[in-house]
Amino acid sequence: MAEQLTALADDRALLGRTSTAERVSDILRTRIADGYFPPGTRLSEDGIGGALGVSRNTLREAFRLLTHERLLVHELNRGVFVRVLTVEDVEDIYRTRALVECAVVRGLGEPPYPLEGVAAAVREGESAAAENDWKALGTANIHFHRELVALAGSERTDELMRSVFAELRLAFHVVDDPRRLHEPYLVRNLEILRALQTGARREAERLLETYLADSLERVVEVYRRRVGEESAP
Repeated sequence: MAEQLTALADDRALLGRTSTAERVSDILRTRIADGYFPPGTRLSEDGIGGALGVSRNTLREAFRLLTHERLLVHELNRGVFVRVLTVEDVEDIYRTRALVECAVVRGLGEPPYPLEGVAAAVREGESAAAENDWKALGTANIHFHRELVALAGSERTDELMRSVFAELRLAFHVVDDPRRLHEPYLVRNLEILRALQTGARREAERLLETYLADSLERVVEVYRRRVGEESAP
């Protein structure tokens, strides 16, 4: 936890002079999405409040906002914890992703599209893979999908999917072999990017739909195996 708090203190400058619960929740959401706080982690009010330099009341309001987003859970007499997802949660996350991400690609107008952010996420993934940093590759994959959603040019859609992608990161923590999960999708990210670069919107949507279905199957398989292991005598 000390390492996470040290990293969190670096975010203190983001609060500026107008510190609000919304900004604190944005920081914590991003940190959850980037894997700093794994599922089941107890979030210390004193530690996080001290790292960010915010009041207990501000932090509690931020916790309340993230609990509403299903990223945190409050346990009576125990505190606030990063939520542990169920198989049903994972299935619902992917259902939402398929509805939104595929709709964004389908709704793109005439090419060329503003793909700089999507291309940067692909390069980020390639760098992570070259360094055998599979956690970073998972983060790059999430950034890739976040940039796809950003092509819609909708702040409301971006806001909706920020919490969905943060939840997705919680699901990735259960995977025992992150390389096996994330590495195959690096090539598939590039395929989607190239389809969009050539204006092949329908092909990009088809690739994305198959991509999400395959990823869901893999993550659910891991979840069900983990549940079986934990319930075994």
